[in-house]
Amino acid sequence: MAEQEPFAALVQRVRPEVERALSQSWEHAWREHADLGAPVTAPLGAARELCLRGGKRLRAALVAVGAELAGAGASLSEYLPLCCAVELLHAYFLIHDDWMDQDELRRGGPSVHAALGKQLRSPHLGAAGAVLAGDYTAALATRVLLQASLPPGRQARVLSRFTAMQLDAVVGQQLDVLGDGSNLDDVYRLKTGSYTVLGPLLLGAALGEPSPQLSAALEAFALPAGIAFQLRDDLLGAFGDPAQTGKPRGSDVLAGKRTLLLQVALQSADCRNALAGVLGNPAAPPQDVERALEAIAASGARAAVERRIAELTAHSERAVQDSVFTPAARALLRGVLAALTDRGV
Repeated sequence: MAEQEPFAALVQRVRPEVERALSQSWEHAWREHADLGAPVTAPLGAARELCLRGGKRLRAALVAVGAELAGAGASLSEYLPLCCAVELLHAYFLIHDDWMDQDELRRGGPSVHAALGKQLRSPHLGAAGAVLAGDYTAALATRVLLQASLPPGRQARVLSRFTAMQLDAVVGQQLDVLGDGSNLDDVYRLKTGSYTVLGPLLLGAALGEPSPQLSAALEAFALPAGIAFQLRDDLLGAFGDPAQTGKPRGSDVLAGKRTLLLQVALQSADCRNALAGVLGNPAAPPQDVERALEAIAASGARAAVERRIAELTAHSERAVQDSVFTPAARALLRGVLAALTDRGV
């Protein structure tokens, strides 16, 4: 437990400051555009409400970790805009992702397209409003990022890293939504591994002068950790407690999401039969969902995903041993790894 305390303490320090700064960013945006009326305030209000509705702010904390490991010597106030920018970028992805997956719930409340569809009394306008709300949030993320007081050369490096995160995640989403499921490893690497762990770490490191050796060591740590994080999310999306996930039990199964869990489960004929009326059917009765989840577990798919998480975690743990990291840095990264992967189902 002692090894986890440095990162836990950092999260506790960063999170309230990020919450405050995010609220101020949305207040400024609201003052800037609210007088244009409901066609503007409806999507802005829904996006703001989602962005400020909880969230662990792990990505923001990882920016701070990257800055610390690179010896940036900056205070939280100096890199707070970067922390807020990654959280706004995350909110933008959630808004669009929920619409594409037709998820009605997020963080224990309505997704943006669902809230707007009800408010505007039109699913089509709700969807259009969600797309625009996501676009606005992405633009706001860039504006906030540029509020960091950095020398021109360093600002260009930070902006380049930030756009790389965004491009990776968009390409990963394209593979996920439009692909045939054959490139699941690339989806996990680009859609989650890159922008959830590697991107924030390298964004924070860009505040300093990271050596090539440090950047390579961070990548060796971050990519497997990010994929393990997504696989843990997949298990939570199937077996998680709604009070913890903010979504119905079996939500990923009901949505028909292509995950490693389902990829393995569907190799079993018994599991395919149990999933026949549930997979991709949001209206499936709860008792059918429970039977499907039992069949998934019995097929060995859940255990297979747990083994893969353990393998990836071991890869990240080996990367932590790199000589470029000090003992304090190793303790910090082990805390990161625990926070990403040790989330019970």
